[in-house]
Amino acid sequence: MKALIQRVSQAKVEVAGSTIGAIERGLLVLLAVEAGDSEADLRKLAEKVCRYRVFSDDNGKMNLNVQQAGGALLVVSQFTLAADTQSGLRPSFTPAAAPALAEQYYQAFCTYCRELGLKVATGQFAADMQVSLTNDGPVTFMLESR
Repeated sequence: MKALIQRVSQAKVEVAGSTIGAIERGLLVLLAVEAGDSEADLRKLAEKVCRYRVFSDDNGKMNLNVQQAGGALLVVSQFTLAADTQSGLRPSFTPAAAPALAEQYYQAFCTYCRELGLKVATGQFAADMQVSLTNDGPVTFMLESR
């Protein structure tokens, strides 16, 4: 499982011209589920996303996690992060989980983040989404469960 996280001052996702998820300060999480991922992987990654210290403390040092900074999550499914790009000029999506499992794990990831105490907005699984954000920093990290 992979999560590309971006520290944002605002982010939103639209489907068919309507905003379906939006946050102010927080993390935009682009989430990919890979074949072979387990529930343990999703819990491990959710905990890492929620606890990863990428927000500045009073001394300007990245020392606070999203909850400590008073932020929220916007979680968007992003199967293209699971692509194999090692050879050729076209990505292979063989490493990505089957859509039914990916959706189940995407929903479970969001639920678990809520259980960890975070406000979580979401995109729409498998929809044609338009995501906009203001990356704060810019600060972007790739986190993986394995």
